[in-house]
Amino acid sequence: MNAANPNSPAPLGEDARRVQRPSTDPFLFRPITLRGVTARNRIMLAPLCEYSATDGVANDWHMVHLGARAIGGAGIICTEATHVSAEGRITPHCLGLWNETQRDALARIVDFVVAQGATPAIQIGHAGRKASVGRPWEGGGPLTPDQGGWQTIAPSAQPFTQAYPTPRAMTKADIARVTGEFVHSAKLARQAGFQIAELHGAHGYLLHQFLSPLVNDRQDEYGGSLENRARFLLEVVRAVRTEWPKELPLFVRLSCTDWVDGGLTGDESVELCRMLAATGEVDLIDASTGGADPRQSIRAFPGYQVSYAERIRREAGIATGAVGMINTPDLAEEILANGRADLIIMGRKLMADPHWPLKAAVALRAQAPWVPQYERAAPMA
Repeated sequence: MNAANPNSPAPLGEDARRVQRPSTDPFLFRPITLRGVTARNRIMLAPLCEYSATDGVANDWHMVHLGARAIGGAGIICTEATHVSAEGRITPHCLGLWNETQRDALARIVDFVVAQGATPAIQIGHAGRKASVGRPWEGGGPLTPDQGGWQTIAPSAQPFTQAYPTPRAMTKADIARVTGEFVHSAKLARQAGFQIAELHGAHGYLLHQFLSPLVNDRQDEYGGSLENRARFLLEVVRAVRTEWPKELPLFVRLSCTDWVDGGLTGDESVELCRMLAATGEVDLIDASTGGADPRQSIRAFPGYQVSYAERIRREAGIATGAVGMINTPDLAEEILANGRADLIIMGRKLMADPHWPLKAAVALRAQAPWVPQYERAAPMA
């Protein structure tokens, strides 16, 4: 696997020397190197949809949201799901990356994140049959054409619920077109200066829709067996690498179970991750769950998804990120120290408290990454 061993020192390059910590530091605050990128610690801001863009273009909201978490000490700052086309957006207010105006707006944010010592990442995705809905605080339901809604696409002509319009089943030409859109977005992301790209293959969105037997009932080479259901994702991975440089890491976010009988299982997810590892193109699995089927039944508790990251790391031989109610420094440290994951990916906790990493560093007696403007607020040793 490409992730640095938590017990190994950071590489000796100039950038690595700036972030290298003593080997006695807590695991959470040791650098991690993936390909040619070293992040200062193992805390990653999860992709958090903000539903606040105009025509897919990032604005001051996104600058403040992402910039505050960079100032707050997280090692990797990831955008929300950033869509490869207007058709692929969840809502009309979601981020997009299919033109230069969108690229340039994100580049400004990337520059700020890097200036704070954090590593900028972008999640690239397509919502498939879960596209064309309203913002959560405006009801969140499917949009009618009069409300600006649009025709959705999916592997099969199955709506998400009976309240959703039926998506158009994708042709092979559609599959090729959307693959090209992922490649184009990766190219623009590289131009914007992002150092990590993540493909969104989770939470019931398009790549996950192909993976889940609950959604994908195709009879061609993109349906049926796991190998066939994984074909689209694997094609996207290989195609994206034609524009995403070899020296930069590529992550894949997966829903490792559908939480519904007959859906994607943990066993299949391990096998899928073996396929992804075998490509030599993917560096880390962001191990989440659910989202494909509204019948899912999830019992959430602190660390409830960590076992999927742990098993994939152990059995598929690829680095993983753990996510899901990892809210305390001690839990995050335990996960890393026991080799259950390589990154801690935090969503709601960092949404509620941008400075959680700085507080966690104090709790774990680590060197905290305070920006110089805020150093006078740092606790005295």
